[in-house]
Amino acid sequence: MTGFVSPKFSRAAMSVITDEERDDLLLSCRYGDLDDVQDFVKTHGQASLADARDENGNTVLHMASGNGHVELLEYLLPLVPPSLLSVQNESKSTALHWACVNSHLPVVQKLVQSSSGPGVDLIDIKNAAGRSPLAEAEMAGWEEGAKWLVQVMNLDDGGGKEEAEEVASGPAAQDIEVEIQDADGQIARMNIGRPDQAPPSEKPTS
Repeated sequence: MTGFVSPKFSRAAMSVITDEERDDLLLSCRYGDLDDVQDFVKTHGQASLADARDENGNTVLHMASGNGHVELLEYLLPLVPPSLLSVQNESKSTALHWACVNSHLPVVQKLVQSSSGPGVDLIDIKNAAGRSPLAEAEMAGWEEGAKWLVQVMNLDDGGGKEEAEEVASGPAAQDIEVEIQDADGQIARMNIGRPDQAPPSEKPTS
């Protein structure tokens, strides 16, 4: 019907967002200002969250995840489309890459375990440097995160196992032993490596 607007689309949802408002939203996500993000959603609608990008292609999830804002992430995940979890910035890094670079385990777990998201497939995405989130965790010397990722990643198709073995055979590998249970309930032990002081390829400022 001409001129009809569905009730589910409020005036706020259709409001125009200025560059300044977009930048303020991303800064709020960077600093974990939940109240400000909620005010933005009330004004512009949740659909506007998915479209926000900074000059490097970073999303609201990049900003919240890279800086370890768990409460804000819990608020955002139900409001954004699941595809936003897989969005890569100009360096081809996802929000999960950033969470691994900065060693935020609760954030990593929420991104991977998001009920409507890609799940463990996120661990297979590689950035422009050819590194997965697991490889970034290893490069950062983050033993706890690398261990958790290896435990949950998909090893059935061989791709995940190959990734874990690549990390384990790094040039500066040290022993970090993890246990993996296969489909038959058998426990396998795997070592993953850790460099001495390898700097991360990409680290958002906190």
